[in-house]
Amino acid sequence: MKISKTAAAASRRIFRLCQTGGRLDETKLSSAIRKIAEAKPRDYRGILLSLKRLIRLETERRQVTIESATELDGASRERVSSGLIAKYGSDLSFSYKVTPELLGGLKVRVGNDVWDGSVKGRIDRLAQAF
Repeated sequence: MKISKTAAAASRRIFRLCQTGGRLDETKLSSAIRKIAEAKPRDYRGILLSLKRLIRLETERRQVTIESATELDGASRERVSSGLIAKYGSDLSFSYKVTPELLGGLKVRVGNDVWDGSVKGRIDRLAQAF
């Protein structure tokens, strides 16, 4: 379904109104969605679809994936997570993966940001330089 410019603008405005301190407030969001569904303004389906997309992007932006060659101990996990919380805020959700192909180091993904400090990443960058 193609979303009109007015529906996209309305959903962005609603999304901004549902934020408190730069974070998405779920009670405000559910109230806004309920009011849209009850009132059914013009192109309300487009507004809801665009709002759904904005919410999905926001939740993806708050997810952290940490890959390492071996299982991280508690102190290493705490050190990495505390640094990311200091940079991105406290409402992050962490997932840890063991990827032996990395050979060593870490690969951290926060939303669209990726930090590749793995041995495999360094070898790949060196190979591309030649």
